[in-house]
Amino acid sequence: MPEALLSVENLTAGYVPDLPILSGVSLTAEKASLTAIIGPNGAGKSTLIKVVVGLLPVTDGHIRIGAKEITGLSPDRMTGAGIAYVPQTDNVFRTLTIQQNLDLALKTHGNPQKRLADLYDRFPVLAEKRRDRAGALSGGQRQFLAVAMALAVEPELILMDEPSAGLSPKAAEDVLDHAKQLTAQGVTILLVEQNVKQALRRADHCYVLAEGRNQIDGPATQLLEDPTLGRIYLGGERRVPA
Repeated sequence: MPEALLSVENLTAGYVPDLPILSGVSLTAEKASLTAIIGPNGAGKSTLIKVVVGLLPVTDGHIRIGAKEITGLSPDRMTGAGIAYVPQTDNVFRTLTIQQNLDLALKTHGNPQKRLADLYDRFPVLAEKRRDRAGALSGGQRQFLAVAMALAVEPELILMDEPSAGLSPKAAEDVLDHAKQLTAQGVTILLVEQNVKQALRRADHCYVLAEGRNQIDGPATQLLEDPTLGRIYLGGERRVPA
């Protein structure tokens, strides 16, 4: 039976304790899999990612990595728990070069030169442009740099918040394809994505949120054909009480 790396149980959270955005949300992400979180605008998808990485407070519920409780763990301790986060925006230092960005990400690595070489092997375009400022890269190249920075510390789990946002269709496909490829190397991916069809085509499992609550979940290939998904996006169906 597949083993869960990340477990979120009955999570209630938000920006203000008395005004929760998430109400009783639960999910699991199996090891070396890509788990997608989708839903209409305002569903609480990005909030969920931020809560998991410690950027927002938890009112109730539990977050675990394996058997280890990480509920309320501060963001600066997430690396030690094997977690990396790729935010949707401001995920690289635009005024620094690619090399400088990666050097910063590798500050705590035991063998930074070897790891840097590994990252350049994985992302040849970054190696070619290593002396260029990150702000001069294309949108897709910047996302690859953000992913490379997340990989610098060799995390078990990477949380990605809408990595295809604002990219060309080809660049979006490349970024999502690479996220899927990482799972073959043992990395677990939790992905928030607005590009529903592209996410479902690459994900192993998918959770659908609406109004801060779980709606449906299941194997991504099954949800791709589920008419309930369209009704949830159109606002005409909810699987839980308001």
